[in-house]
Amino acid sequence: MEGTRRADIKVGLKVAIVLKKDQRTGLLTEGVVKDILTKSPAHPHGIKVKLEDGQVGRVKEILE
Repeated sequence: MEGTRRADIKVGLKVAIVLKKDQRTGLLTEGVVKDILTKSPAHPHGIKVKLEDGQVGRVKEILE
C-alpha cells in the first residue's frame, strides 16, 4: 500500500520511507512510525513521518 493518505498510517506501523538525502536515488529505509509529521489528509509524495530511530522521511510503502 502506498503512503500518500494520512488515514492509512498509524503510530507503530512498519513502513518504508525515503529520506531527504535519498530522494534522488529512491533508496528506501525501513522502520516503525513514532510520529506522523504531515498534518494534511494526503500528500502526493507521501506522508512525512519520524521513525523510532529518529530518522525522518516520506512514506513510500506500508509494510504491515
